[in-house]
Amino acid sequence: MAKREEYEKKTEELLAPIVDELKLELVDVEYVKEGSDYYLRAYIDKEGGVNIGDCEAVSRRLSDLLDEKDFIADAYILEVSSPGLGRQLKKDKDFVRENGKEVELKLYKAVGGTKEYVGILSGFDDKTVKITIDGTETAFDRENIAKIALTIDF
Repeated sequence: MAKREEYEKKTEELLAPIVDELKLELVDVEYVKEGSDYYLRAYIDKEGGVNIGDCEAVSRRLSDLLDEKDFIADAYILEVSSPGLGRQLKKDKDFVRENGKEVELKLYKAVGGTKEYVGILSGFDDKTVKITIDGTETAFDRENIAKIALTIDF
């Protein structure tokens, strides 16, 4: 397991009881390097959306636990926030929740001459994600999906 995956998994384990107690949903955890800085990001949500108080409550408790457990060797910046409007779909629970909604899908390798598709999420399994584009359902290999997120309609 890569360092990034290990840090994300351990952080999720620390976060689970916190978000459960606060009646929030843990959407995702990511550990990334941007420029010269490392970021540990936790994305939380709840029905009606999270507010700054929710993010602060989770951040304070998580920060204390991270200091206590001290399993991340690098200096990092902790961020707790909402997944935002263009929420990425990563886990099976995301695909279940957002089924029937419009998504934007970006691929690593072009299929049918393009790497980007927009359609209605119409299904998924362990190996594929299906979206309906102009009435035609198309399956994409999950391993070829670089990013899939809800579209933002203004």
